[in-house]
Amino acid sequence: MRILLIGASGMIGARVASEARLRGHDVTGVTRSGTDGTERADAGDSAAVAALAAGHDAVVLAVAPPRDGSEATGPLLAAGRGVLDGLRAAGVRRLVVVGGAGSLEAGPGVRLVDTVGFPDLYKGEALAQAELLELVRAEAGDLDWTYLSPAASIEPGERTGTFRVGGDEVLADAEGNSSISAEDYAIALVDELEKNEHVGRRFTVAY
Repeated sequence: MRILLIGASGMIGARVASEARLRGHDVTGVTRSGTDGTERADAGDSAAVAALAAGHDAVVLAVAPPRDGSEATGPLLAAGRGVLDGLRAAGVRRLVVVGGAGSLEAGPGVRLVDTVGFPDLYKGEALAQAELLELVRAEAGDLDWTYLSPAASIEPGERTGTFRVGGDEVLADAEGNSSISAEDYAIALVDELEKNEHVGRRFTVAY
């Protein structure tokens, strides 16, 4: 499979690239800087996305919103729209989005980002990712999209290959912990690219 990976240098993107290549897939990495063997492009530039996506089987969007204290939602939605339009122009239907956990349900009708105690440091990013999910749900019906939310906590760790798969609700263990390693998240994402089990919806993974 030929995969265009936008955001290939990030914590998650780099691990998705590694996992996909480990399985023999051809990965074209894209970053804004174009360093470390990646192509240079801005996800919000639909023409650039279309040119790079042409000839690929799937696109992975692994772009994080700004983390410098500036407004996060606008830039992330611009990236989302640029990628959606770029895929259409290139004739590529398959899209997998590296999403956030904040939009997962912590209880009936209550998002994790809206719960008491959700860290203020991550709230802007979580709300931006939630808006991206709504954008994809509303505007990508003509594409074969999937949005993959991690557990509440994701960080570099061990590649175990053992985790649970859920839908729109936060997955937690018996002690109430919700976590996944970036390596196992990458396994779940590449599994989805290969199996297409969650097309047109969001899913989540956690231990």
